[in-house]
Amino acid sequence: MAAVSMVDAFRRDRVGSLSLCVVAFFVLLAVTAPLIALLYGKNPTEHYGQNEPGLLSPEGLPVLPNGGISAQYWFGIEPGLGRDVLTQLLYGIRTSLLIAFASVAVVAVVGVVVGVTAGYLGGLADRTFTFVCNVLLAFPTLLLLLTLGPVIQTRFVGPDENEPAWMQFTVLVLVFSAFGWVPLAMVLRTLVRSLREREFVEAARALGASRRHIVFRELLPNVWAPVLVHITLAVPAIVTTEAALSFLGVGISEPIPDWGRMISRGSEVFYDDPTYMVFPGVSLLLFVLAFNLLGDAVRDALDPHTAR
Repeated sequence: MAAVSMVDAFRRDRVGSLSLCVVAFFVLLAVTAPLIALLYGKNPTEHYGQNEPGLLSPEGLPVLPNGGISAQYWFGIEPGLGRDVLTQLLYGIRTSLLIAFASVAVVAVVGVVVGVTAGYLGGLADRTFTFVCNVLLAFPTLLLLLTLGPVIQTRFVGPDENEPAWMQFTVLVLVFSAFGWVPLAMVLRTLVRSLREREFVEAARALGASRRHIVFRELLPNVWAPVLVHITLAVPAIVTTEAALSFLGVGISEPIPDWGRMISRGSEVFYDDPTYMVFPGVSLLLFVLAFNLLGDAVRDALDPHTAR
């Protein structure tokens, strides 16, 4: 019944429903990007502007107005290399969502396990948990992200080699996960500490229920709401952070399409070709805004007493 009431409350929220449609649209584009690119007849890595004469000027700018938008190139072409902007946007969505969803999955698992365990056991486990969280919260996360990429590249990749794609993705996911679980675990630890003294838990203990039964059958069903809210708010945060790292040149590198690197390139040629920066900038803004609004709608649906 609680789940039904939550769905009904979410349906009544027009902003939440609209944001869910926008998020679903972006996810659908990411999933079907190869099919769209096949039907469109372009790919995100080929240098069309350099291979086809007349598309780029000697300065590397699109010859046609509005960034080279035409019937052949719907969103124009990239200044310099002349790659297709539309397919870069589509595959850029895949890059951002892959990193964000993988990181959030690890964060959710680690946060739930550690937070519930520390909150239920208390004592030494709780004190150790508090100390580890304080240490991790003291780290400057963004600075670590900025420095870790070049360090790994120099340690594991030769000077004349490019860092493989799987290594770039793995490093970002691990770093995001290593620090992202702390806020979720701290919330769950506080929640479980209050739940373990409730009557239904005491009744389960009186009936001789094991710790495993209490954790999995009594506590976990009551902590999924904050986990869901945390996930919906963590995804856009990771997407923006990953884009910021790529903008600074330490995130996903060439030739993997990425919104942050597109915005970085667009900022370099903004006065001559503002169109190239507009498409990834607006796409990132719409996606992050829709996901944040979705997170607010989920939180309000789970907590009807929350005032807008």
